[in-house]
Amino acid sequence: MLAWLHAIFPQKTATAQQKSGNRGEQVAAAYLREKKGHRVLARNWRSPVDRRDELDLVTCDGEVLVFVEVKTRAAGALVTGYYAVNRRKKRVLLRACGAYLSALGRGDRPKTFRFDIVEVSTGPAGATTINHFENIPLFPKEW
Repeated sequence: MLAWLHAIFPQKTATAQQKSGNRGEQVAAAYLREKKGHRVLARNWRSPVDRRDELDLVTCDGEVLVFVEVKTRAAGALVTGYYAVNRRKKRVLLRACGAYLSALGRGDRPKTFRFDIVEVSTGPAGATTINHFENIPLFPKEW
């Protein structure tokens, strides 16, 4: 009976793209921690209200809360990680950032926060290049 159910409803396995993305997030978290001095607060944080809203990394750079979108690309990709975060993706990220700040509550909410993009490019023979774009415009002035 169990074999029959597994045949009808196969278990999901991670795709190569998901594995590459997870590896890129690990590399980005290590880079921010070791090279930039960030403290990683959360990885793959999802909103309790809408599980589609996800933040790749939430870090702390001194007193500044940093929301980080990680883009993993093959070396020589046509669209860089920076430009892959388009207007639609920024709307989703803004909603996720708002949900994260709301979940913190008034007392724990930082006075300063920003949005960064970390692009992880993987080349031949496992060579990795990291580009860190800090303080990307995302938040409206009212925030």
